[in-house]
This record gives sequence, C-alpha cells and structure tokens, in this order.
Amino acid sequence: MTLIGWAQIALVLAAVLAAAVPLARYIAAVAAGRVTFLSPVERAIYAAGGIEPTRAMGWKMYTLAMLATNLAGFLALYALLRLQGELPFNPQGFDGVPPWLAFNTAISFVTNTNWQAYSGEAAMSYLSQMVGLSVQNFLSAATGIALALAVSRAFAGGGLRGLGNFWADIVRVTLYVLLPLALVLGLAFVALGVPQTLSAYAEATTLEGATQTIPLGPAAFQVAIKHLGTNGGGFFGANSAHPFEGPSALATALQIWAQQVIPFALALTFGHIVRDIRQGWALLVVMVAFVLAGTWMVYAAEAGGNPLHLALGLDAAQGNMEGKEVRFGQALVALFTATTTGASCGAVNAMFDSFTPLGGLVPLFLIQLGEVLPGGVGSGLYGMLVFVLLAVFVAGLMVGRTPEYLGKKVQAREVKLAMLAVLVLPAAILGFTAVAVVLPVAVASIQDQGPHGLSEMLYAYTSAAGNNGSAFGGLTADTPWLNTTLGIAMLLGRFGYVVPVMAIAGSLAAKPKLAASAGTFPTHGPLFVGLLAGVILILGGLQFMPALALGPVAEHFMLAAGKSF
Repeated sequence: MTLIGWAQIALVLAAVLAAAVPLARYIAAVAAGRVTFLSPVERAIYAAGGIEPTRAMGWKMYTLAMLATNLAGFLALYALLRLQGELPFNPQGFDGVPPWLAFNTAISFVTNTNWQAYSGEAAMSYLSQMVGLSVQNFLSAATGIALALAVSRAFAGGGLRGLGNFWADIVRVTLYVLLPLALVLGLAFVALGVPQTLSAYAEATTLEGATQTIPLGPAAFQVAIKHLGTNGGGFFGANSAHPFEGPSALATALQIWAQQVIPFALALTFGHIVRDIRQGWALLVVMVAFVLAGTWMVYAAEAGGNPLHLALGLDAAQGNMEGKEVRFGQALVALFTATTTGASCGAVNAMFDSFTPLGGLVPLFLIQLGEVLPGGVGSGLYGMLVFVLLAVFVAGLMVGRTPEYLGKKVQAREVKLAMLAVLVLPAAILGFTAVAVVLPVAVASIQDQGPHGLSEMLYAYTSAAGNNGSAFGGLTADTPWLNTTLGIAMLLGRFGYVVPVMAIAGSLAAKPKLAASAGTFPTHGPLFVGLLAGVILILGGLQFMPALALGPVAEHFMLAAGKSF
C-alpha cells in the first residue's frame, strides 16, 4: 500500500460524497413531483399508458404493479434474445440465444443482477444490447429507486393509506434522474475512448501476419447506465477490465464514482423525505465505513502478494498483480472491488479468481452482508432500513422498551417480516451451494479442487441471490443446472426479499407517527451507528462464517503453509 494509492481512493470517495449531497436533495424533489422540466414528455407517457399519477397505491397494489412490470420486461427480453438471429442490427450474424441461457440472462437483467454466463461480444447482437439489455438496465434501476422511495414515505407521516404511485415513480426517476445522468456520463466515456458505433467488428493484421477480429459496438452509453444503475453487466466479456470498457485509470475512477453516487445519495434522500437529515447521515456513515474497511482489506491483501510467489523470490513490492490491469493499479482495483460488491453493481476491473484468499474473501463477504453497503440503487436503502428495524428491536430488548423508529412503533409483525426478508439470502445461497457441491452435474463446472473450488461455487450463488452479478471466475456457468438454479436464486434475492419489505412499509405507513419523548432511543448518533454496524456484521458472520471458513479462510492458511491445489 502506498500514500499515492490512498490519495487516489480518498479523491474518488470525496468526489462521490460531494455529488451525493446535492443529488439527494434533487431526488427528493423528483419523488415529490417538484421537478417538471420534462413535463410534456411525462404527461405524454401518462396519457399513453392510461396512468393517473396522483392516484396513491397501497403496498399491495404498488407491489403488484412492480411485479407485473418486471414480468412483462422478462417476457419481452426473453423473446428478443431467442429471436435475435432473425432481427436487425446484428452485423456479426449471431444466432438466437439458447433457451436456458436466455432464461438466465432475462432474469438476470430484470432483477438488476446482470449475471452473465456469456461473453457479450461473442453472443449478443447490437439490438439485444441496446433494446434488450440497456432498457432493462434503466427499468430495473428505476424499479429499485421507486421501491426505496415508497418505503421511505412509510416513515414520513402517520395514518398513510398509500405509498405513492409506482408508474409515476418509475417514469419520474427514469426521466429526471437516470436518463440525464446516463447521457452526460455516456458522452464522457466516449471522450475517454469507449466506443459507441453500429459498425461491424474491425479486422486487423497482427505482427505475425494473422487476422484479428476487434469487437466494437454501442458500448459507451450501456457502460454508463450499467454503473449508474448498479447493474454491472458488461458490453464485453471482460467487463471493465476490457480496454474498451475501462480504457484508463480516469475512466475507472469515473465508473467507481458512478456506481456509488446514487446509492449514497439515496441514504440522504431518505433523510429529506422523513424531514430529518440526521437519519440519512447515520445510514451514510455506516455505508462509507464498510466501503473503507473493505477497500483497506482488499488493498492490504493484494499489495502483500501471494505467499507462493514470494517464496519463489518474486519482488514483494509488486504485490499480487495476477488478474489485474497495470493501467489501474492496486489502489483503484481495491476500491473498485469493494464498491462494486458493496453496491450490488457486479462490474469488475480485475478477476477475483486470481486474488489472494483474503482478498477474494472481502467481495464475497460484502455481498453476504445483505448488499446494503451501500447496496444497489434503491435496494440498498430499503435493505438497510430492514437492518435498522432489527437494530432498534435489539435496542428495545436491551432497555426494556417497545422498539420505535422515527415515531413508528416496531412490533411483532414488522420484526417477523424483517427476519423473513433477511433469511432469504442465506436460504438461497447456502441451500443451493450445498446441493451443487454434491451434485455431479454441478461439480463438473468447477475449475479448481479444494477450498478454492468451494469458493467459486459459493460466490456464484452469493452473487446471484445478492443480485450482484459479479463472477469469481473458474466456473463454467452456462449449463442447464446453473442457468436454472442461479436464475431462481436471482428471483428470490430480488422479489422474495422485496415483498416482505413492502409489507413492512404498508404496516408502518398505516401507524400513527408518535412525537419523540425523553425516553426515545436516538437513531442518529454514534451509539446507533455502532449498533447498526454490529447487527449487520453479526448477521453476516453467524450465517456465513462456517462456509467461509471452509473456503477462502482454509485456503489462506494452506497457502501460508506453502501448500497449493
């Protein structure tokens, strides 16, 4: 680790926080309908869809509208992928995507996971990339933000009968937040060297006289929304490690900024909606603390080098550069890794399969903590609020008072629903992994033996259920078994989680909002911040530490003893 490396990390995070503060106020204004500079377009969309934007929806209607929209998106994307061989904007003449892979990919992009069991430049037409995948990048991100706004409104007042209008929320979020940011960011990426063209792939002659095909395509604007929407799906198979997606250190720093700015801003937006900005800052402090801790751990592990390499006499000052791009360096790789897995983005600028065991442990554990640090756009905020309810429940047990948050009493119904939501992740991750590591058809997909092979399989289901989408590597994922079970894990991680969360929001919205008293537990100070961080850590540790001990932890001790697989 170097002082220059930490300066790079500090500069990028400072830029994120500097932009998140005004963006938070802006998103709160969008949520309240006070931003109207595209009102003619907005009204035209409402008229075309028969939408009454002022009609408030209860939690059930809001949730059903969300589920119906995403079901339609899944069916449309699946059909497009299967038929891409017969559709235009396919200069390379790619055939339709096979059924199981199309199923997995459609679920992946609808759930904001963007798990990719394919290489984009070798399987997807330009039409599939632009009309299919990019559109879902916008829709899944807008869905997450809309759900977060609905949950936030539940804490804003008492006796509420509705949580807002889902159709109005996704229209406003898309028009006023995602599209403008993606347009500016996409132009910036074009200026930095990311291609944006409909031309066919280029042909070049190598020094040896061979012909090389250089993939091109309309990549820049998809890269922009993949980061802004914490989607993570790369236009090219190597994702942000590809020189056309991550052409320079500056482009990488901008991608890190993009995948953090909206999730961080939404924490403060929550404070604006509930009219107590201190609550938003408390959530933001926890998020930033975990990002810094994760970055430090990855940076330290990778800068320390691989013990096997060091034993052979390699220069320790170089660290472990296997699987990393020298144009980024260890610092930006460490920050990118912590932010992309903490933010449920899933984009990668290095290959985790080549990390040291402890370096690979960090992204795995950050996802298993619930994808709330800061989590995906929207999903991170409502996921964090679930942990907040559990934290105030624990605090209530300690002091012998009925748990309360922002004037809303947290009773048995809310706690049961919160635990139901929290248990979705370990049930999907550990359940599917346990079956996969004893099933021959699944074991055949694992590249490595021993603890590292377990990490490869555990990471796949962790990434899917956590709606992250990054891959550890070393796993042949394009098989009927993995395409199906990973798809189911993605559905559970997105919709199996959000339905109980929306039920909590509906229950809390209907309750009266009580005034704070002398006995009210403050939820904006250092004590609560520490309690919230502890609850997140304890839940993650208790649920996943045994599996981690058999995977990356065991591998670390074996490497330290000079053994490899």
